[in-house]
Amino acid sequence: MPRPERTRVMCVANQKGGVGKTTTTVNLAVALALHGNRVLVVDLDPQGNASTGLNVPHHTGVPDVYDCLIDSVPLAEVAQEVEGIPNLWCVPATIDLAGAEIELVSVVARESRLNRAIEAYPGHFDYVFIDCPPSLGLLTVNALVAAQEVLIPIQCEYYALEGLNQLINNINLVRQHLNPKLAVSTILLTMYDRRTRLADAVEQDVRNHFGDKVLQAVIPRNVRVSEAPSYGQSVMTYDPGSRGATSYFEAAQEIAERGAKEPVNRNA
Repeated sequence: MPRPERTRVMCVANQKGGVGKTTTTVNLAVALALHGNRVLVVDLDPQGNASTGLNVPHHTGVPDVYDCLIDSVPLAEVAQEVEGIPNLWCVPATIDLAGAEIELVSVVARESRLNRAIEAYPGHFDYVFIDCPPSLGLLTVNALVAAQEVLIPIQCEYYALEGLNQLINNINLVRQHLNPKLAVSTILLTMYDRRTRLADAVEQDVRNHFGDKVLQAVIPRNVRVSEAPSYGQSVMTYDPGSRGATSYFEAAQEIAERGAKEPVNRNA
């Protein structure tokens, strides 16, 4: 896959839970890393599911992203190499992160702590993926300030469209006041069930509204995608021939090619 000219920092966000944010983060990161890109995954969700999916230790006591945000520990000291996947590193999240929302309130420059940590990283990455919690609190704001691009996974169900306006409004607020470079660059349709008219209707609505920001690749409902995390793997390594794996590969290829062709910082 083509490598971008400079680091692309992508925030995977949607305040609705269960739309496939973590699954998308893990599988896109693995797909890009397996095809020659240097990738860093920052797990910003206190549940630590991205850390689980990449089989990275994240029990209490493990240095994690909380230490970077609250105690200014360098990101390089907490990033772990992902076993079996060359060119892929992960900054894990432990349960300590659950208290970070409250502790960050009194911290100086609280919205830009993650941005500073990423900018101070001594190595070069082609991609940095930030997996956000399902909320619009200070952790997600930190991710939006650190990123240049927002990737929004949208579940192909009616409720998925309900909260999208609020997310777009928040992204616009962050762009106006904290990070003028931020843009919604990518929309990915997930959990697509071709047997239902609803999935088709949601897809048409999303494509009509967001145009070419919506990837052509669509992620189907696939049991292999759900099974993979229980083995501490991405679906890319668990079952490379499954529909889920091939769909995520196509999505990663599309993201890589778009980044190679177009300037990264474009208006949403």
